[in-house]
Formats: sequence, structure tokens, C-alpha cells
Amino acid sequence: MTFLVRDAAISDRDILLALNNSAVPHVNRLDVEQFAWLAEHADYLRVADDNGRVSGFVLALRAGLGYWSLNYRWFSRRHDDFLYLDRVVVAEDTRRRGVGRLLYGDIIAFAADKWPRIALEVNLRPPNPGSIAFHEKLGFRHVGVREEEEGRKAVAMMER
Repeated sequence: MTFLVRDAAISDRDILLALNNSAVPHVNRLDVEQFAWLAEHADYLRVADDNGRVSGFVLALRAGLGYWSLNYRWFSRRHDDFLYLDRVVVAEDTRRRGVGRLLYGDIIAFAADKWPRIALEVNLRPPNPGSIAFHEKLGFRHVGVREEEEGRKAVAMMER
């Protein structure tokens, strides 16, 4: 397989929403209106394309938006300027083939001279140790923990 990273097109939105919702609980479920809002406000929305088949995507937002995410708001209280990596989703049948690393390389290059940091979170409860290790290898560091649902859910807040 040869993957090309390209800008997402309006015609990709249905497949991106379906990919997103197939990846719950690693990302939150979105409805059509929520996804449309994110896509319209995204500073970065790119896909991994394998000969016309979308195999993954990354969506990121700049600071200063009225985004409803508690994680985004956590970073907003601490920083005036950041790129929030809201979601990275890779199709299940494409995982472990380098698509995630390819998408991350693209967004890291994109953000390099534009933002002082890329911010994101990774689940601690429910645990996602593979994702923590992956992000640490890419240079992300832990900057805090955000808990909700009376401690039943927690995320590691990370920055690069």
C-alpha cells in the first residue's frame, strides 16, 4: 500500500465521520453537525489516501475557538497559542502499517513554524498504554492529568 497525505475534501466528510465513530472509545462519537463544525473550524484536516480510499485522518484546531471539548478548554486556560490535535483516526484494517506515523509526521511538519506547541490528550482511564508510548516516542511530554466522571475517566494531557 502506498499512502498519500492530502487535504480532506468536502466529499470525504461522510467517510471521515464514519471512521471517527468506528473508533469510539479512543475518540468521542460525533453527530453530523458536530463533525461539520469541527471540519469548518479546523486549521488542519488531512487524510491518508490509499489509491482513492481514505484510510485515516487528522483534525486539529488553533487556540481561541469556542470549542466545547473539556480537554481543549483545559489547554486554553493554560496557553494563548497552541494547535490542538483533536483526533487522529486510522481505519481498523489499516492499523500497524505506518499510517498513524505518516499522519503525525505531516502535522508536526505543518505546525513547526506556526505554533509553539501541539497539544493533545490520551486516555489513562480507560487505559491506552500503546498510545502513550507512541506519543512519547514522537516527543510529546506529559503536562497534566484531567479527570472526570468522579475519577472513572482520566486523560493524560500532553504537549510537543
